[in-house]
Parts: sequence; structure tokens; C-alpha cells
Amino acid sequence: MITIFSICSTMLHDLLQGIDPGGFLIIQDSCCSSGRRLLWSIIKAALNRTEAVHVLSFEVSEDELKNGLKGSPIERLHFHNAYDDPLGWTGHAAFTVDQFCVERVTQLVEQSSQVKPAVLIIDSLSWILRHVSPSAVCRTLQQLNNGGSVGNIIGLLHSDMHPRGMVGSLCHSATSLINVVTGPRGDHAKITKRLKSGKVLQDEEVFSIKDDLTVVGQSKFSLAEPQEQRADPTANLTFNLRLSDSQREAKENLALPFVFSKEKKAALLHTGSGRIVYEPDANDDYDQEDPDDDLDV
Repeated sequence: MITIFSICSTMLHDLLQGIDPGGFLIIQDSCCSSGRRLLWSIIKAALNRTEAVHVLSFEVSEDELKNGLKGSPIERLHFHNAYDDPLGWTGHAAFTVDQFCVERVTQLVEQSSQVKPAVLIIDSLSWILRHVSPSAVCRTLQQLNNGGSVGNIIGLLHSDMHPRGMVGSLCHSATSLINVVTGPRGDHAKITKRLKSGKVLQDEEVFSIKDDLTVVGQSKFSLAEPQEQRADPTANLTFNLRLSDSQREAKENLALPFVFSKEKKAALLHTGSGRIVYEPDANDDYDQEDPDDDLDV
């Protein structure tokens, strides 16, 4: 389980406070709204919960990460350096993008002695998707989540770097998704959580992150944004669409055609012998001669 110390009491807090074992969380961001500090908040919370955290880092150096986690117990933080040489050009890379497979990642995680499954952080999935096919990435993530040395997977995804279909395929394999966007009142988190029952929960919240990486939920998005005043389309019309009291009363008392009155309903529902009653109309075209007399044998 991953617990994050936060004073927000909404779905964002609940999601970060309790990611079920085997869960796969994607933090989706863009060039306009970074989700890295939210990712660091999750790492710090997991370390505070005495969990082993393994970071596959393609975009951040070890010094930058540890500086961002200043004050956290980093004894259980295991940094796997894919930042210096992610493509293996020097031949001495600690981890390359081509090594992203179940066997290699499991080997890295099992190198550290730990009692319970570790938390795997991928920073970022975008680096991998640029060099590995999406189907292979999804298959590897699914196999890592089948139990074993990896308990949870949290990945950062830059959605504006990939086609929409590719992003959708990867996000569909996740059990939870946090889409970080910028709004009028700060960062918004669009949250999607898939339960084991198959039910999908969605929410949107406003949040901020303190200097100590504490996530603070400011308000519900539905209550935070001021609603725009909509113009009245009937304000400047040359005729009146509204009814006066007398007009409304006359409308309510109007007997509509083809609507049964209480008397007619009672007559139709009356039990007993039935009969057909025909009331001639002035416009009826009535012919005295039998139109079918030629059919008589």
C-alpha cells in the first residue's frame, strides 16, 4: 500500500493514500502542466511508509531526484540510472530503454533485499514509448503487475508527445489515472479509478503541492470554478414568450382533443355487455346502396 500524507479529503487523497497491490497508476501531464512534483510526492510518501522504491529514471538525474526529495528517508530509494545514456551509445549504461522487459526489471528490483513487493517508479513512460512499441510496453507492464517483486507501478506520461490512440491504449491498461491540467485556480487533477468490480469512478479536483511535497486539496472542481452567467435568449424579443396567470389557468383548463374524460374512461371500463355506438357526422358520405351487393352468391 502507498500512503501519502495530505490534508485533502477527496478522491485524489484517497487514491494516493491507498493504491491496491498490483495497481498501475499513470500520472498524465503535458508541457503546460508538469506532473513530476506529484510523482515525487508519491515517492516521498512511500519512503515514509518504509516501502522500497525503485526508480527507472530517463529524464531526471540522481542528484536532482534526491534534491527534490530532501528530508525524506532515502535509504530505501533505489535509483536505476537511465538518464546518462538511455540509448546505450557508450556501451557502459546502467540501464537502457531497450532493456525494459520483465526479466531485466525484475532482476534490478530483486537485487535489493526487501520483505514486501517494491514500488516501481518509471520517469518517464514517454521515453520508453519513443523507442519500444506500445504493445510491448503494455505487455511488460501487465506481466510486472502479475505479482512478484513489484507491488505497484507508477509512471509519468507526457501525453502531448504521443498520438492520441497510443496514449489511450496505455491509459486503458492502468487501474488509475491522474491527468494533471492547469486551470484558472491552479492545477487540476482529472482522476479515473477502475475498481475490481468493473465500475469506473471519475472526479476532478483542484490541488497544490507544498515545498515539502505535501499534496493539499483546495476544493472540489465542481465548486471551485465560477459558473458563467448565460445570456437570456428571450430578453430582447419583440414578442412575449411568458404566460400571464390568466393565460396559464386557461391553458391548464383547456380540454385537449383525443383525450379521454373521466366519464368516457368510466364508460369504457364498465363491465357487462358491450355495444358499438356510432354517432353520424354531418360530413359522412353515406350511400344507401350496398357497395358489396355484387359479391352476394
